[in-house]
Amino acid sequence: MDATPPSPLVQVRDLHLTVPSAAGPVNILRGIDLDIGAGEAMGIVGPSGSGKTSLLMVLAGLERATSGSILLAGRPVTGLDEDALARLRREAIGIVFQAFHLIPSMTALENVAVPMELAGARDALPRARDALAAVGLARRLTHLPGQLSGGEQQRVALARAFAPRPRLLLADEPTGNLDQSTGEAVMELLFQLRVETGATLMLITHDPALAARCPRCIHMADGRVVEMVG
Repeated sequence: MDATPPSPLVQVRDLHLTVPSAAGPVNILRGIDLDIGAGEAMGIVGPSGSGKTSLLMVLAGLERATSGSILLAGRPVTGLDEDALARLRREAIGIVFQAFHLIPSMTALENVAVPMELAGARDALPRARDALAAVGLARRLTHLPGQLSGGEQQRVALARAFAPRPRLLLADEPTGNLDQSTGEAVMELLFQLRVETGATLMLITHDPALAARCPRCIHMADGRVVEMVG
């Protein structure tokens, strides 16, 4: 008898997001269905306004779906209160945005360690040091974001995302604010860290070459998945 296949890490069913506007309700997501396996890398492409970022924001619990359901490792995400969503993000989800979102008054080490400290990790500082060393910033621990280049700041953001060892990494155009060569180096690092940690990756990108590095890719338009490759 065949073994039962493992459940997907992320299960999305009939996900809708509607937001109010002066002209009336706007349908951002229109019935998304997705299964993402543990350790999988999925690219997300589509024109501006197709719902890509909104999908990731809902998956991260930073935006509430209007209807539908999300399971993360079998645990319902939709319906959790704000405190439970914050705990879920700290424990299981890493996020890398186009903007670095570093705290200007904190050193690189503090930017990586503080979220883990808030989550109660007693080994937050050594894990933060290890994460920064892994992204090539072992000699920049005490530097403030303003003393770092754009590429270095995004490396700090990568370290912060990977240090808690998330099961799911959400990346929204992580090289959008970087020049081409720096962006390529950051993406090499992101894919390397994903393999080393076994994290599941969902990557929004406008770059077809980057999307092609993901074994599976979805194309979004008008709030729907219109094509799935892989």
